Amino acid sequence: MPIFSKKIAATFLALSALGLSLQIHAANPKEIRISLSGAGEGGKPKLGGFSIATAQARGVLEQEFKKDGIHVKWLFFPGAGPATNEALANGKVDFAFQGDLPSLVGRSTGLKTKVLFSTGRFGPVYVAVPADSSAKSFADLKGKKFSIFKGTNGQIVFNRILAKYGLTERDLRVINQDSYSARTALATGDIDATITSPFSLVSRGVAKTLLEIKDPKVAALTHFWVTENFEKQYPEVVQRVVTTLIQQAKWSSEEANRTTQYKLWAQSGIPLVDYQRTWDGWNLKDRNTPLLDEFHRSQIDSALQIAKQAKLIRRDVDTKTWYEPKYLNNALKDLNLQNYWRSFNANGQPK
Repeated sequence: MPIFSKKIAATFLALSALGLSLQIHAANPKEIRISLSGAGEGGKPKLGGFSIATAQARGVLEQEFKKDGIHVKWLFFPGAGPATNEALANGKVDFAFQGDLPSLVGRSTGLKTKVLFSTGRFGPVYVAVPADSSAKSFADLKGKKFSIFKGTNGQIVFNRILAKYGLTERDLRVINQDSYSARTALATGDIDATITSPFSLVSRGVAKTLLEIKDPKVAALTHFWVTENFEKQYPEVVQRVVTTLIQQAKWSSEEANRTTQYKLWAQSGIPLVDYQRTWDGWNLKDRNTPLLDEFHRSQIDSALQIAKQAKLIRRDVDTKTWYEPKYLNNALKDLNLQNYWRSFNANGQPK
């Protein structure tokens, strides 16, 4: 081959390689697929109780990526966290809002994710019983039919309640039901107790509150993650998603938006009164904080230990390498929110 031909070929290959490299780093995905581990009443494609649910209702991510022609697809799974794991295993999810137990189970089985920020904490926990129940204390539920949604973060909450009141799962007749089915079964008297927001059921005269627990270390914990593959391929998109959702978390943390947010959440089919009674009087900033602080990490480690002791997880999870906080830190800096939310220690106290 003539020398000039070799030079042309080499130049072409170099440019092609450069062009391919630029394409890999600059190209955007056609679609961003976000799993919300749950659905509204009867499988309605809406959720409530979290700033991520508010983001979906307000369309903030759609607004952010509209100019790029990137479609934002929200996936609602009545099967909650376990269904999100199945979708992830089949390559159908890029980001997800998920509870502690199912995300730990997924990680332990080799599903590769990176935790980006916290999405929920500190809420009250209620144990509800039928209106005609004779139970006066948690101990009175011994031998009774207790409904939990196995494989979800509600199972971790259930185990913490058992430990708090000195009982074990063997002391109860535990059955597996999703949240909607459990509320229906409670109203019809087909179960003796479940963990749920009871107020709309109480107003209908079909249930009553047995316990109200405000211990932050008992409450459920959720977070938002991205798959490792998506994060490696589209880091700029990940940053835009995180920054947009942190901006939404700030909106959700503002007192002026409290009532509006309740109404958005009520689109899920859970009545407005349930959000009013479980959120009124609580600090919105603390409930909606995205920080991966000492409390979040401690609660994840606690959930991991509970899951291992209950044999819900067969393999250990290295939680220290699970987090990718740089996107959150960048967002807090870009939005000037470094000091907006309080950090909490392992016991749930402000630092």
